[in-house]
Amino acid sequence: MPWLLLILPLLAAVSNQLFLRKLGIAHWVSTASAAATFVIAVLLLGKEDSLAYAWATVGDFQIDIGITLDKLSTGMMIVVTGVGLLVHVFSLAYMKDDSAKARYFTGLALFMFSMTGIVLASNFIMTFIFWELVGLSSYLLIGHWYQKDSAADAAKKAFLTNRIGDFGFMIGILMMWGITGTLTFSEMEIPATVSAGILGAALLCVFCGAVGKSAQLPLHVWLPDAMEGPTPVSALIHAATMVAAGVYMLFRVQFSIGAEAFEGFSGTTIAYIGGATALVAALMATQQDDIKKILAYSTLSQLGYMVMAVGLLAGEAGMFHLFTHAWFKALLFLGSGAIIYACHHEQDIWKMGGLLKKMPVTGITFAIGTAALIAVPYVTSGFWSKEEILAAAYNGDKFLFAIAVLVAFLTTFYMTRAFVITFLGKARSENADHAHEVGPLMSIPLVVLAAMAVLSGYHFLSDPLAAIRPEHVANNVVLIASIGTLILGLVAGFLLYNGKTKDPLSIPLFRNRFYLDSIYEKGLVKYLQDGFAAIVHFLDELIINGLIVGGFTRLTDSAGRLFTKAQSGNLQAYAFSFGLGVLLVIYFTVFF
Repeated sequence: MPWLLLILPLLAAVSNQLFLRKLGIAHWVSTASAAATFVIAVLLLGKEDSLAYAWATVGDFQIDIGITLDKLSTGMMIVVTGVGLLVHVFSLAYMKDDSAKARYFTGLALFMFSMTGIVLASNFIMTFIFWELVGLSSYLLIGHWYQKDSAADAAKKAFLTNRIGDFGFMIGILMMWGITGTLTFSEMEIPATVSAGILGAALLCVFCGAVGKSAQLPLHVWLPDAMEGPTPVSALIHAATMVAAGVYMLFRVQFSIGAEAFEGFSGTTIAYIGGATALVAALMATQQDDIKKILAYSTLSQLGYMVMAVGLLAGEAGMFHLFTHAWFKALLFLGSGAIIYACHHEQDIWKMGGLLKKMPVTGITFAIGTAALIAVPYVTSGFWSKEEILAAAYNGDKFLFAIAVLVAFLTTFYMTRAFVITFLGKARSENADHAHEVGPLMSIPLVVLAAMAVLSGYHFLSDPLAAIRPEHVANNVVLIASIGTLILGLVAGFLLYNGKTKDPLSIPLFRNRFYLDSIYEKGLVKYLQDGFAAIVHFLDELIINGLIVGGFTRLTDSAGRLFTKAQSGNLQAYAFSFGLGVLLVIYFTVFF
């Protein structure tokens, strides 16, 4: 049965691509596959097993295609298949009029195959194979509307940026193999003779893969642009699953070799990159007007929280937050999709307003998702998981704790801003004025996700589903900081934006994303392009013009001149040459 988790989405993708695209049933096949994998994932919940198939053998070295079933993988499979199924159902309505609907659902099936492979992988080789397949499938889905230059560019940007991180990841895998002598997670042990510097370098190289996939600084720039893809794709890939793959992989490594391996420089570096990402992304979100980009930067910020937890040796807290975050962030993205659909594909929040009355189901569920994200105490799932990360930071590094508290305030502020501008007040455009509630194929997934946004933090759900749920230890300082930032953020966001028709704040540094994209595009990328162009020009002049074209031209000219002299038209010269030739033939025949 576990193999069906891989085989079913692969069969759906292959059959859709080869046979079913023209029959108009590709979307039903992909949705049925997602439903079946979810049912299987539920049946496998809590099971522990290890299955392997020998794929390649070179001497004593063997590569397996293996599946690991444990609390970590089965809990993550519920997230992947559960959110995946709801996204498929939502997409049935959202993409019903899209001319390339079959290609879209084929891409979703390929993504589900790739992501389940990462979750179930028993070794680094299998992880890396499916890691790259996730990159391919996300490229196809982000660039679904490739006719738009912005979508095509965003797909290429995501693909190339991830390849940078994956190069470091590959080096890290090879280093871990050299250190442990194995690529299988369950067999990894760190020898006592390995120096802390070598181990730390290996872990940081492995972390490079997470920097790319989970969009941490400085490779975060692809994620906001990836919002050019269809909104359900944003919910599936860039909120709940793909971007969480990096955090999942880090925790799988930490779970395998022990948290103590992350002590020292490597863990500190990981924690501070996570903290910096959380803060910078939250500041960017405060000045965005595109509803999807607000949520994209929110995702970056929350991923920074999770990475920071891993670096602080509190991977359980990071995985717990990954689990709860998946449900409420998928809810917010699908909710934004419903809003965009109802407003005729308008994404600017300043051209919305008054939608709570016109779209009550979407508005209420979006409010629940917002409450979970800003961690309303003792009610929402986000409170329980965020508390664990704040507690880990408080006990591990007070400076990171201060950053985490500031991020909590900013999260409440920008989400209050988004909700007030979008749902309260009066409609600011004709599209918003004519908006109405979406149909059941869109609203039912929102209701289900809203329920999970509240309940997934409680023991009866989080214990069997989350990887390893840490015991909640009450900490008065953390609780006061959490509640204080919540109140301040709500008050500041409501007072500043209620009744406004344009943004009263203007901070170009945050609005323009700290100018990092411009630095990359006009600085680094242009420098590399100019450098490569100079190298190509040099090689062209040296090899093509100098050696190949010029050299062959001169050789041909010299040979032609030589044979021209032999063809002089002198009969005596021809007779002499003929006689000399006959003598040479006789000589070589007799003596050789």
